[in-house]
Amino acid sequence: MSVIVTDGGFAADDWNGELAAPEDTGAAAVLLPSDADPEVLRDRLDQLKLVAVDFPSFADGRGFTIARRLRLMGYTGRLRAKGHVIADQYAMARRVGFDEVEIDLDLATRQPEDQWLRRAEWKAHDYQSRLRA
Repeated sequence: MSVIVTDGGFAADDWNGELAAPEDTGAAAVLLPSDADPEVLRDRLDQLKLVAVDFPSFADGRGFTIARRLRLMGYTGRLRAKGHVIADQYAMARRVGFDEVEIDLDLATRQPEDQWLRRAEWKAHDYQSRLRA
């Protein structure tokens, strides 16, 4: 069982379909490993309803780069960070283009909803914009 985190807090997962491997060209949703090249999806970005990017460790930031690249390539569908993302990384996840984060129940217990909601104001706490002004 997992928990979906959005700017509104914790929610149940409303995705009912399977997450297929990136090479499954007929899939509506895929799970990209953290070492995948998002270019493998370029020709069918408009066909995908959900792209989940795996985070095998909270110290592995490759998923943030993958998300940014997908958005720059034109992907406008649902983009999910899946796995070991911690509350402190939520604002960064949103800035690079993730719509939501999927965490397991153990992490949701260790880092309750209020810790995630404190980072949900991610647009208001953009230090780079303040420094450039």
